[in-house]
Amino acid sequence: MTDDSKATPPADQSTAPRRHGRRAASPGGAPAQAAQAPTPAPTHDEITLPTIDGWILDAVADGSYYDPHTVLGQHAVQIDGVSDALVVIRTRRPLAEQVVAILSNGAHIELTHVRAGIWQGFHVTGLGDYEIEARYADGSTWIADDPYRYVPSLGELDLHLIGEGRHEELWTVLGSHVIEHAGVRAATSGTAFAVWAPHARAVRVIGGFNGWDGASHAMRNMGSTGVWELFVPALGTGELYKYEILAQDGRWVRRADPMARFTEIPPATASVTGVSEYRWTDGAWLDRRAASDPHNGPMSVYELHMGSWRPGLGYREIADQLIDYVTELGYTHVEFMPLAEHPFGGSWGYQVTGYYAPTSRFGHPDDLKYLIDRLHGAGIGVLLDWVPGHFPKDEWALANFDGQPLYEHPDPRRGEQQDWGTLVFDFGQRQVRNFLVANALYWLEEFHIDGLRVDAVASMLYLDYSRKDGEWLPNEHGGRENLEAISLLQETNATAYKRNPGIVMIAEESTSWGGVTAPTTAGGLGFGLKWNMGWMHDSLEYIKHDPLYRGHHHGEITFSFLYTHSENFILPISHDEVVHGKGSLLAKMPGDHWQQLANVRAYLAFMWAHPGKQLLFMGQEFGQPSEWSEERGLDWWILDQPSHRGLLDLVARMNRVYREVPAFWERDHEPGGFEWLDGGDSRNSVVSFLRRDHSGGVIAALVNFSGTPVGPYRVGLPHAGRWEELLNTDATEYGGSGVGNYGEVHADDTPWAGRPASAELTLPPLGVLWLRYTP
Repeated sequence: MTDDSKATPPADQSTAPRRHGRRAASPGGAPAQAAQAPTPAPTHDEITLPTIDGWILDAVADGSYYDPHTVLGQHAVQIDGVSDALVVIRTRRPLAEQVVAILSNGAHIELTHVRAGIWQGFHVTGLGDYEIEARYADGSTWIADDPYRYVPSLGELDLHLIGEGRHEELWTVLGSHVIEHAGVRAATSGTAFAVWAPHARAVRVIGGFNGWDGASHAMRNMGSTGVWELFVPALGTGELYKYEILAQDGRWVRRADPMARFTEIPPATASVTGVSEYRWTDGAWLDRRAASDPHNGPMSVYELHMGSWRPGLGYREIADQLIDYVTELGYTHVEFMPLAEHPFGGSWGYQVTGYYAPTSRFGHPDDLKYLIDRLHGAGIGVLLDWVPGHFPKDEWALANFDGQPLYEHPDPRRGEQQDWGTLVFDFGQRQVRNFLVANALYWLEEFHIDGLRVDAVASMLYLDYSRKDGEWLPNEHGGRENLEAISLLQETNATAYKRNPGIVMIAEESTSWGGVTAPTTAGGLGFGLKWNMGWMHDSLEYIKHDPLYRGHHHGEITFSFLYTHSENFILPISHDEVVHGKGSLLAKMPGDHWQQLANVRAYLAFMWAHPGKQLLFMGQEFGQPSEWSEERGLDWWILDQPSHRGLLDLVARMNRVYREVPAFWERDHEPGGFEWLDGGDSRNSVVSFLRRDHSGGVIAALVNFSGTPVGPYRVGLPHAGRWEELLNTDATEYGGSGVGNYGEVHADDTPWAGRPASAELTLPPLGVLWLRYTP
């Protein structure tokens, strides 16, 4: 059922529904329980109860009063001439003919109609628990608990932290929570709702449980924080709901819960109540993670799109297949493209409407926890794409949430990303900042994610990003830097690292912004790693050239080494490079099919040996021929061809060697971990360099991007002796031609190119050698 469907209501559609109310057991309208005599009290004729303005009663009756709990529920009042405090009970039952409050001691208190369906009565037995019994003209009787007899489900400290924008566990107090909530004498199970809507005149909870009519479930305003709250007793898991918000201009608007942790399956848009019952088993993984440093450890990442890796698999169904595959290939991590809820599958998850809800396309949030837990159990880290820079304009989600701009910046010169048709968060608004900071923590802490890759950081950093003159608003100093977004990123990174040792925060930042991976204490953004977009662009441009002409473009393949230690880099070949007309990685390569595969092998081996971590998008590990599309699965059939199976085997071999040899990763971010052997051999299109670890281990990487063997080729080396051939991308087992050096190279004491030793060897065509010194 969606919120446009109307459930068949009981005789009074504003009373509690069947799932959290009950019909009286007696068929003739008699009380469901035997009445017990109440404590003697003054009669109605003897007492004049406090009056309430008619307009307030009318507003309460139609669910538009900002504080319905001050009218409805139970209230102790002192009446002149009466020694005992009276307890006045008021309830909303507009279609009833008789209404009774049934106290927990069994006493029945007759209520009288006041106005507009509001009933009231009193007793002198003190505040307590009770239910409301309403009888209707058709003879039916309905008994239900009263949402308005409960104290707020949010504490004062929570409200203070929300008001300050400093609640680091915001998801534990806002949204919907199935809880046990205290009454007067006994706790009651139900669902607590809380939402931030500071501009609203009134807020109501609507859902299948009340026929999508929220008049009987108006929320109370919690003061200057802008939070609205209501506890609905007996409401459990699996209930669809939204918020109905009265805007300042008098319109009622319907919105999904920004803090919902469960949602309907798109294209349906309602939020869903629920609880997590998952019990994690990855404690040992988390302990090892906390004691490790991912920035200076091995990291080769397999990026995948959940919906198209193998279509039809949910979070649980994919676990075995993904673990077997990633284990075979030897990757250290998988990176999922965004899994937060999004309405349009074609956005790949980058236009988020449910920041706290894993997409229900693939199952329950506990199913995602199961997948992550299983990956951790197999020794595989999990990274997740996170999109704090912008969100879509869907009217049922965050846009104009309480009837006017709230999450987005109100000025379109800052609040709209025209290229993408999206809205930009108001990064300077403290509750919006809190929403985003807490969201990063939510994924790291509730789902045990090992790191977040932050999407489109450049669009956040620059106020003039993709804007013409006059379309952007300078900062307070007249500059183009988005100072509020910078502060948000710094706060997010610092808080994430402080609370979750061993995680990694990764920036997709496409400009030369300084200090992306510098610590926040030094004025940096505080990321742990940055995608090297410059390397990706330059190297892909280089590799597209025919090998015959690559010597004229040699600088494109060596330029990255000039700045490789300016940041802590990860080298990506991401989904963006194999879609929308760009073709697959294989299709970018020149030559016939054999040459294309050889180019891919050489390119990937160069990438793995280059300083920095590695990321490869799914399908490129076996040379997918066709361009990726989210609408279909990968070309798995191509693995029946030995040449493509050979490429897969090469990637697996590279990952195994990479993980076992610290020289490839231990000093990724130190200049001392890299040395040129020869970076200027443009005539042969050869690049050669050393990688070193902290213990004296050394690797030589020799890359021949020309289409012919090069040799005998003398190369200077730091040590004479045996150099073991760890990898030859031209080996026949990988689909190559078999040109090589019989598995090892011996260097003598002949000085060469400034080195004390050297060796003559053969470089295979479109091939890469990894040599390890073995004294």
